[in-house]
Amino acid sequence: MKRFSYYWGAAAVVKCIRAVVFTFHPGRDGDKATLTSCTGWVRHMARLYENRTYTFVLNARLAKGDAEVVLLDKNKQPLLKLTPQTPTHTITLDAAENNYYLRWEFKRASGSCELRW
Repeated sequence: MKRFSYYWGAAAVVKCIRAVVFTFHPGRDGDKATLTSCTGWVRHMARLYENRTYTFVLNARLAKGDAEVVLLDKNKQPLLKLTPQTPTHTITLDAAENNYYLRWEFKRASGSCELRW
């Protein structure tokens, strides 16, 4: 069964974070993060199930620091990168047959971020 962990509501999240405050909420059609003095990264399987064109939109409301989101294929190779300077990207994905991962990277960031697709 493909993506069995999501059928039970669990998401495999791998992270390496150093922060005063860090909350991360992966969702069905987007992710949210709230952070204070955060440096590091978080990677998780994206909840993409349909073969279609997806538009990814990053809304980074940062008081300081930097954040970026990278979409990775099943071999962990980058397909697209979103930053506050380039917050949107549209891509066609074969999500019914392949797994995709989202990698969030933070550099001394404080504020909140939201990614929608």
